[in-house]
Amino acid sequence: MRKGNSDPLPPNLAAELAALEAMPEDAIDTSEMPEVKDWSEAQRGRFYKPKKVQKTLRIDADVLAWFEAQGPGHLTRMNRALRATMLLEMRRKKKREAA
Repeated sequence: MRKGNSDPLPPNLAAELAALEAMPEDAIDTSEMPEVKDWSEAQRGRFYKPKKVQKTLRIDADVLAWFEAQGPGHLTRMNRALRATMLLEMRRKKKREAA
């Protein structure tokens, strides 16, 4: 599966993007795009897709059996559990540093 666009930008498009990037924020006309004021339906991280890395990992047999017993998708659930633990530890560390 091909990911992203590896083709270089045409010179005219690259120049246009560079010119837009150099413009100050207040010079950009956004009148055709009204500002979104209601974010109640927004989904955080919906388009975030972290890079996956294949590794060999040794896991206790009973832990693996427990995840597998829950049906298909056990690797995804294991990754979510690890991510939740990682984020919790990061928050704890941030709190300790702030105190």
